[in-house]
Amino acid sequence: MTDLLSKTYNPQEHEERLYQWWEAQGYFRPEKQIELGLVEPDGPTWCITMPPPNVTGVLHLGHAMTAAVEDAMTRYYRMRGKQTLYLPGADHAGIATQNVVERELRKEGLTRHDLGREQFVERCWAWARESLQRITEQHKRLGVSCDWARERFTLDEDLSHAVRTAFVRLYKKGLIYRGAYLVHWCPRCESAISDLEVIPDERESHLWHIRYPILDENWDGPQGEWGSGVWAEGATTFIEMATTRPETILGDTAVAVNPEDERWQHLIGETAVLPAIGRRIPIIADEAVDPVFGTGAVKVTPAHDPTDHEIGLRHSLEAPDVMTNQATMNEQACPYAGQDRFACREHIVADFKQEGLLVKVTPYRHAVGTCERCHTDIEPRISTQWFVNVKPLAETAMAAVREGRTSIIPEREERRFFHWMENIRPWCISRQLWWGHRIPVWYCEACGEQTSEVTDPSACAHCGSEDIHQEEDVLDTWFSSGLWPFSTLGWPDTEAADFRRFYPTDVRETGYDILFFWVAREMMLGIEMTGRTPFATVYLHGLVRNEDGLKISKSMENIDEYDPLNIIDKYGSDALRYTLLTSSTPGLDMNLDPRRLEGARNFTNKIWQAARFVLSNLQSPISNLQPETLNLQLPDQWILSRLKRLIENVTRLFETYQYGEAGRQINDFLWGEYCDWYIEASKVRLYGDEADRDAPLAVLLHVLERALRLLHPFMPFVTEAIWQALPEGVREGETLMLAPWPELDEALLDPEAEERAEDRMELMMDLIRGIRNSRAEYNVTPGKRVPALIAAGDDEAWLAGQRVLLCSLAKLDEAQLVIERTLEPPEQVASVVVGDVVCYLPLAGLVDLEAERERLAKNLEEIEGRIVHSEGLLAGEFAQKAPAHIVQRERDKLAELQVERDNLKERLATLA
Repeated sequence: MTDLLSKTYNPQEHEERLYQWWEAQGYFRPEKQIELGLVEPDGPTWCITMPPPNVTGVLHLGHAMTAAVEDAMTRYYRMRGKQTLYLPGADHAGIATQNVVERELRKEGLTRHDLGREQFVERCWAWARESLQRITEQHKRLGVSCDWARERFTLDEDLSHAVRTAFVRLYKKGLIYRGAYLVHWCPRCESAISDLEVIPDERESHLWHIRYPILDENWDGPQGEWGSGVWAEGATTFIEMATTRPETILGDTAVAVNPEDERWQHLIGETAVLPAIGRRIPIIADEAVDPVFGTGAVKVTPAHDPTDHEIGLRHSLEAPDVMTNQATMNEQACPYAGQDRFACREHIVADFKQEGLLVKVTPYRHAVGTCERCHTDIEPRISTQWFVNVKPLAETAMAAVREGRTSIIPEREERRFFHWMENIRPWCISRQLWWGHRIPVWYCEACGEQTSEVTDPSACAHCGSEDIHQEEDVLDTWFSSGLWPFSTLGWPDTEAADFRRFYPTDVRETGYDILFFWVAREMMLGIEMTGRTPFATVYLHGLVRNEDGLKISKSMENIDEYDPLNIIDKYGSDALRYTLLTSSTPGLDMNLDPRRLEGARNFTNKIWQAARFVLSNLQSPISNLQPETLNLQLPDQWILSRLKRLIENVTRLFETYQYGEAGRQINDFLWGEYCDWYIEASKVRLYGDEADRDAPLAVLLHVLERALRLLHPFMPFVTEAIWQALPEGVREGETLMLAPWPELDEALLDPEAEERAEDRMELMMDLIRGIRNSRAEYNVTPGKRVPALIAAGDDEAWLAGQRVLLCSLAKLDEAQLVIERTLEPPEQVASVVVGDVVCYLPLAGLVDLEAERERLAKNLEEIEGRIVHSEGLLAGEFAQKAPAHIVQRERDKLAELQVERDNLKERLATLA
């Protein structure tokens, strides 16, 4: 039967073949479970929706981690007999997709405006359809058991209907509004972006210390043209401040100081003159000013800084915007109009120096906000945008977590969740793009009112005029993504079959870095739209870093080594999945070490070879051997007990989301207990003079089949390939992925007998390990049989019954093996002590005593010479002159040599 399995496991021979078979048979669909009678139509369900990858994206390790965790969850609950749905899809990625398509247009010498909105959107669709196919095929290579017949895209017609429905409901409830507020503006994308789409970039920069002249009886304003060198001539009173953005000086409408700062209290209420512009600006007092920063006085630019904007509102300051959409200086920048903002920075600093208003420039490291999509420095600026008042929505989301309706794993992330939600700001949802969900608001030219409806209106809802036009902006991508758990299931049709069956979903699994980008918005919108929290559990995985703990980026020379598809080509999908699952802990980053991937690949080969061994010993036809009906010996009882314990532990670990520990325990069992011990022990009966094949074969098959079920969520391909090769009497059903999860049969449990079997087998394994170590210590030829005397105490009777096994695994000479209750310790022996059992290995039977004495004496002489040398170093100038860590290293080496010397003396004494 080994013909069913090749000599070695080659992932390329099985992964694509098995995945196509699974998909063609419909095994990923919940309807198939019902068809096969595995679940009841109205029985328990389990559902997860795939975090929709951006349509612009290529598969990276973050996607692979998400897929590995989610598919392990899905396969587990499917095997637990729940009607299971893993729903896939992708996100239209508004800004990112538009950037990509515009970049392609530039190669043709075109802009989107040359095409017009309709044709440009058609180009985006063409690109997106092609990209969607690529993303789907890449995810299939990861082995995800998604129901691809239900695959969704955030711009699908029914999902777009859901987006409109949600918008209109919020609008009519007064939670969506339009207004001019300070937003994060990306000059490259020419669009507002949300707080969460701003990525801080730590960089070295400067702090420019500048001063503004103050009007008084000696100086009544500028004395010449700006840049002439005499602009501030005659001024005697100045206020000094520091800035990181000199170009925004042109938008200043005040200087602020802390009211408690005694250095500046005498200037509060005075008037300063803004250099370059000549604008008179007040010196005001505000508690928001940090007296420790810079000089304690700050320039106030309400249109270009969040804190300044709040100060400006409190003091009713004007807020001139001095930049265009592309971040060039506009007409309000006066002499700098038309300049790029960074060119303006250089020029205005030079002019300040020319006018004697630049005090000094100091190095300064700080974080600069950049656009998540294009990495351009963002510009805070006042803009008319659409916002959602999310404060009341945040309250309901926080209540869901506090009341336990949604739990976050790891629990410590709840603190971050609450902190962010308690301090949440209005959500800017409009984007100045063409690709995306166009905002469903129509403006009336006749009466100036707004109309918002799910279906396109033909006339104004207020005055009936047909002279209406739709808002040009589109919605933030995260708005449609926030509806994902229920829009994909048929909402707003609450009678839709999938919505009724699978909502609320069970788990939102994603990276901790988008807890607020996405998960919080799903919860807020889910509760608002459906009245129920969209998922019971939020499971957050960490980021995948390289083996040195560094963030994986495109700039790395070896970036191809971290491409999941390249890893799959080299190691196989199972090895990648297993490594990601067993190397990670919820909420913590993991380092991807290539040695772990190699270890996982070796694990697949280990269980493959174990299966080949078992199958090679089957005689065809084989009866359905049941272990519990046969005469089981100690190794059989032990491995079955260990299997039961493994099933219990792995099930508990899956239920508590501890996938890494579950995978490690399966590995320890299959490799360390089943392969290294039980298979070796079974050979004694399979190949011995009095062959007893039925019991070990039954146990080998039973344990292998059950262990494959446990391992399947981690390594679906190799486990299915092996499982399909097992005899039909051993496996149940058509496919391993629909086989029932192993359960503990309470009727067959005998805790006392199992504990006894485990204790005895552990003792015997420790005894064999000790004998093997002694053989290695004395360089005994691997195949040589040696004599042994065992003082077994109370374990004599059962240990005597394991003579054949002991002799086989420890390479003992059965004719010279003595097992007694008590024994007088012979001379010149190596001793192995395990609990109350002592095994004596006569050295004469292990080695040539004279030759061994000579070898050990020679080693001792060499070690003592090295000790003398080391002691001399530590007693001389070396200890005073060498670096402390070098001296300590020498001390550590001396200590190791002294231990080695003592061991050699002890062994020589044994041979005396």
